[in-house]
Amino acid sequence: MEPMTTARSRALVLILAIAGLAAATTSTYVHYRLLTVPDFTSFCDVNSTVSCAQAYLSPYGELGGVPVAILGALYFGAVLAIAGLGWPPKAAAPPAGPSYILALSIPALAFIAYLAFAAFVVLNAFCILCAISYVAVLGITIVAWRAPRVPLGDLPGRASRDVAVAVRNPVALVIAIVLAVGTVVAATTFPKGNAPAMTAPTVATMPVVSDAERERLAQWWEMQPKENLAIDGGGAKVVVVKFNDYQCPLCGTTYKHYKPVFQSHAGEVRLITKHYPLESECNPGVNAGHFAACEAAAAVIMARAKGTAEKMEDWLFDHQGPPILTPDQVKAAARDVAGVTDFDAQYLTALKEIREDAQLGTQLKVGSTPTFFINGRRLPPQMLEPQHLNVLLEIELKR
Repeated sequence: MEPMTTARSRALVLILAIAGLAAATTSTYVHYRLLTVPDFTSFCDVNSTVSCAQAYLSPYGELGGVPVAILGALYFGAVLAIAGLGWPPKAAAPPAGPSYILALSIPALAFIAYLAFAAFVVLNAFCILCAISYVAVLGITIVAWRAPRVPLGDLPGRASRDVAVAVRNPVALVIAIVLAVGTVVAATTFPKGNAPAMTAPTVATMPVVSDAERERLAQWWEMQPKENLAIDGGGAKVVVVKFNDYQCPLCGTTYKHYKPVFQSHAGEVRLITKHYPLESECNPGVNAGHFAACEAAAAVIMARAKGTAEKMEDWLFDHQGPPILTPDQVKAAARDVAGVTDFDAQYLTALKEIREDAQLGTQLKVGSTPTFFINGRRLPPQMLEPQHLNVLLEIELKR
């Protein structure tokens, strides 16, 4: 394979770095909005599989408390600076710029391979912005490898000299300071914790749904297919079934945002939680890296007998992480919060109920959590605003 010309390879790296930087900065913005704006839905959340939120809000969305999108922006910014200032397009001798970029790109390539595996295999999610970044890193690595450059082995010997030259260049010095300070500021000011904003409204403070919007929602709702769930609603006029995973961020959001709506219809509307942990131990064939999801569901089942199930649910949704919740932490909370002192003895019995719930979810083709059914009609995978959920419940109550 013939090496690429210096000018052409430099131009390709610049284009790829600009595309990657745009994707990384947009990812940072989306991640920030997900954590600070209740009910925020980004343009890249198409469905339960094509979803940026599922990747950003997972344990793989940050490294050491720093969102990986910020680290990506730092990498692409550094590549742009090196390609722009340290890679002469018409150098007489092979330049060092491509070698420095290649040295940066090799660990970056290994890291995105890990992230891609986590997204596509573990989370079963496709993040559009992430994919653009992955392609950009791969492309930059290939181009830098093929470009005319000094051998990587020469870099340690010339690094101090090249740094001294860069420091004497005002433009290079300013760029280095901006990259360093910008990364530190972004990392330190970013919201801590990888759970979305959860400022739950009350029914009284929810936005008013206009008559025209209510009519459109009613027409759409009538067109939704209906499943026969065969679930006893205990005489309630409206039965809402939620397939839930206690390590799913959106499950926690809907738990808190929808609670006032269900409480306002107490006695007429019954919410039934079915367990659909995204963990293969209790839900065969499903794995999203939620390694304590089975224990969490079991803890809630055990807490029912103690009358502390709601307290257990509150604790689980308040401790989704990061850091990632562990089975031992769930067992300790079941003891301290819910009063369950024999978790291990009850675990196999609880697993049987969880697997039955998960099997029902599989039969209903539940593809993500949370999935809601209202009197058998499935809600869309994107979260509804609480006021719109309230309208649907009112429609069902009038039938």
